Amino acid sequence: MPFEDDLGVALRQAGDGFTVDRHALVDAGEERGRHLVARRRAAVVGGSALALALVATAGAYAGGLLDGAGGSDGVTVAAAPTPDAGSATDGANGGGHGGAPSPRVGSGAVGAERMMTNLEKALAPQGGKLTATAARGTESEGGAAVSGVYDDGKGKAAVSVSLSRVDPKGSQARQLTECGDKSLQGYDDCRTEQLPDGSKLLVYKGYEYADRRVDTKCWRAVLVTPAGFLVEASEWNAPAEKDAATTRPDPPLNSAQLKSLVTSQVWLPALNDLPAAEPEPGSRDAGPGTPLKDRSAADALELLAAPFGVPIASRGGEGSYGYLVLDDGKGPSLVQLNVSRAETTAGFTGADVTTESDGTKVKITQGSAGKAPGVVQWTVATLRENGLRVTVSAFNTANQNGGPSRPQPRLTLEQLKEIALAPGWNRDRN
Repeated sequence: MPFEDDLGVALRQAGDGFTVDRHALVDAGEERGRHLVARRRAAVVGGSALALALVATAGAYAGGLLDGAGGSDGVTVAAAPTPDAGSATDGANGGGHGGAPSPRVGSGAVGAERMMTNLEKALAPQGGKLTATAARGTESEGGAAVSGVYDDGKGKAAVSVSLSRVDPKGSQARQLTECGDKSLQGYDDCRTEQLPDGSKLLVYKGYEYADRRVDTKCWRAVLVTPAGFLVEASEWNAPAEKDAATTRPDPPLNSAQLKSLVTSQVWLPALNDLPAAEPEPGSRDAGPGTPLKDRSAADALELLAAPFGVPIASRGGEGSYGYLVLDDGKGPSLVQLNVSRAETTAGFTGADVTTESDGTKVKITQGSAGKAPGVVQWTVATLRENGLRVTVSAFNTANQNGGPSRPQPRLTLEQLKEIALAPGWNRDRN
């Protein structure tokens, strides 16, 4: 299957189960899909072949090397490579002068065959058998990755590992190593740990679908080093991520074994072959003067909701998507914010669309949402003349996959309009 088809499948799978503004989702699809797929590196097993649906995080790489002495307890960072050490960021004609820039990929020093061998080595201490392996090497724009079907005699299970480099101080690295809101994600257990060398480790035990429509469990471990190496491992209690019957109660590897898998030194050569990093744009902590459009959506939403004085039970999100769960003691209420750029006025041309004095178009919708009866969603969507789309939604539940927790959303339509139409969205500095 071509990489473009893999990408489409991965984006559809990553978005399954979420209810968001449709037009905002289309406009922000590339950016949000990149983050969501980074969280869920899809590995789909079919017969003797396994299709890897992987998205490399463009422009978000970090420099540094792993030292082989770290063992399973962590990885040690050595000096970063020199800028001219065969970087894949040079232009097509060399030195970045003339022609289109080359893709940010490795040299191919670690190919698909070696990635498959490395996964076998990393799993060897567990004593099981690995079959149906498939992989991509460091030369692939889809990212270095390997997957297979692991059998320890207690039921076959899909296992995958992906390698990339990120800005260790960026939003993606932070989000990948933070446990999300349990009421929204529906996981059984999630723990984070800082290793002796400063690396951050997350071990997550959840389900393929947050609403648990099937019994397929998805457990994963994520490691981000101070140098920005990102190693992600996922496992299931079925021989395929989706559309396969479960073969065992839980995935085969426990928390300690998942940690050992992502910290294994077998991944060192491939990680070192990936190109050096650049800081993630806008990834540093936002100061008081940072404009709303340059903040993460979660930060912007928390700032704009603060004047309403409603206690925040939890918050989260990534990049252009953010959410809060508000709880005034009368039932929790989910609030979502989507920020994107639109090239057309799609969705803002009907009779129900109004226009503000500055030209901003506003559309308000109210209706049912979620899978449970009684869950309602109020949405204020706005489109400014410069193409900035800000959409804010409120629900009468803390979890779109669960039932209602209160009669109506906690924030009123007027308060949602205040957030979506805040003057700060038009400023270059707050």
